[in-house]
Amino acid sequence: MRAMLITGDSLTWAEVPDPRPRAGEVLIEVHAAALNRADLMQRAGTYPSPEGWPEWMGLEVAGIIRQAPAGSRWTAGDRVCALLGGGGYAEQVAVPADMVLPVPAGLSLVEAAAIPEAFATAQLNLHLEGGMQRGDTVFIQAGASGLGVAAIQLAKAAGATVVTTVGSEDKRAFVAGFGADVIINYKNEDVAAILRRHPLDIALDCVAGPQLGTYLAGMQRGGRWIVIAALGGPTTTIDAADLFRRGIRLIGSTLRSRTVATKAAILAQLEREVWPRFASGALRVAIHRALPMAQADEAHGILRRNANLGKVVLALPAADPAEVR
Repeated sequence: MRAMLITGDSLTWAEVPDPRPRAGEVLIEVHAAALNRADLMQRAGTYPSPEGWPEWMGLEVAGIIRQAPAGSRWTAGDRVCALLGGGGYAEQVAVPADMVLPVPAGLSLVEAAAIPEAFATAQLNLHLEGGMQRGDTVFIQAGASGLGVAAIQLAKAAGATVVTTVGSEDKRAFVAGFGADVIINYKNEDVAAILRRHPLDIALDCVAGPQLGTYLAGMQRGGRWIVIAALGGPTTTIDAADLFRRGIRLIGSTLRSRTVATKAAILAQLEREVWPRFASGALRVAIHRALPMAQADEAHGILRRNANLGKVVLALPAADPAEVR
């Protein structure tokens, strides 16, 4: 089979050995692979695939099962999407059966590929780490990203008030369409001042950076600030006395490093609670653009420029040509 390899500063669609499913794994013919910022980090050499996963990029895919273990819920021909530790930029991938989900009713494979990583990350951090409750005020950085859109929708479905950041007025209009209540253009508005007017119970933060310390002042007593990435930089200054006096919890969290069992439990919860909402239209998948796998470098450029409204997806020739635009 072929996979997209990192060769210096370039990406190369090259022949690699076919995956050999281990006990309890399914073999998926990949039709679409969604992009995540972790892919850019992996390409830069700072975020390699965990042990046991292919070296090439790709944290979520959708496609057709070609091989399944006896006694599993899966059979050859099933349309599925899957959460991966790596290896999605390829024609095939072997995945633990418990990290595979059916494609939600009514969705295309391109749309389904954009669900597992974003919605599992949102579910993990808002519910398991953040303990989100109805009536909470939730701050979501980068609301127009794939993760941002997923988190906004899950928070609103849980009865939370959503405060989010964007970097342009078109992104403001975009996230308003998903129900965000307070939308801050961080390029021309004072984020810290606005947060103080809307005290937060939970923050889902992929930015961190120098401003994190000042943003913490906008949390309620007992608030949970969850850092899942540091796109704005790794350092800040925090008033530790204020942190412990108000019982603020600063939490570091990644989905990729969790055990298969933990990821499987999150995915099972999504299938029970969230999948019906996709089928009913109550939740939507936001696809900014789907490009052929051969244009992976162009797709990375969209993320690098923060030009996307929602997810960017790479489609393979097996995908329906009408889904690639």
